[in-house]
Amino acid sequence: MLEMNGVQKSWDFMKTHDSVAILMFNSSQRSLVLVKQFRPAVYAGEVERHFPGSLVAVDLDGPQELQPALPGSAGVMFELCAGLVDQPGLSLEEVACQEAWEECGYRLVPSDLRRVAEYRSGVGLTSSSQTMFYAEVTDAQRSGQGGGLAEEAELIEVVHLPLDGAQAFADDPDIPKTLGVIFGIFWFLSQVAPRLGLH
Repeated sequence: MLEMNGVQKSWDFMKTHDSVAILMFNSSQRSLVLVKQFRPAVYAGEVERHFPGSLVAVDLDGPQELQPALPGSAGVMFELCAGLVDQPGLSLEEVACQEAWEECGYRLVPSDLRRVAEYRSGVGLTSSSQTMFYAEVTDAQRSGQGGGLAEEAELIEVVHLPLDGAQAFADDPDIPKTLGVIFGIFWFLSQVAPRLGLH
C-alpha cells in the first residue's frame, strides 16, 4: 500500500519473466514470418465480452469449461515469434535464436539479429520487459517445421505474410493480432523495406 496525492492506494501486480520477440523477413518468399496460436486468456476475454457475467462464477483452478462456449478460433491470435527469458546463462540473442527454431523452424545465430526496441509490456499488471529483434532469413535457413515444443503442449502455426498485404493486415481491426505485430510491420515498412528497395 502506498500513499498517492494524500490517498492510500493498493494495487495488484504479478511478477513475470521478461521476454524476446523476433520479426523475421523471409527474402525467398518476400514475406514476414508470424505465428498463430490459441491463447486461453484471449478466449476467456472473448467469452466474457460476448456473454457478460459468464466468468464471474467460474473456478479458474477447476476443470470447468467456460459456458456458454465460443469456437476455439475466438482465442487464436497472430503474433511475432516470441518467448520467455527463463533460462539462466543465455543472452537475449540466444533465447531469440532458440525461439526462432522451436516456433518457426529457422536456424539463426546471434549475429543474424538486429535489436529493434526494448519496451515494457503489461504495465497495468506486470513490469516485464520485452526486447524485439529483427532478422532476415531465407528458405534455406528453415530446416525444421517449427510449431513449438510438444512437451510444453505448444500448438503453433507458422504464417508467412506476403509483404504486399502486410499494411492491410496491420490496419484490419478484424484480424486478431498483438501490438507487437502491428509495431513490427510498421517498423519494417518504414525502416527496412526502403533500404531493400521493397514496395
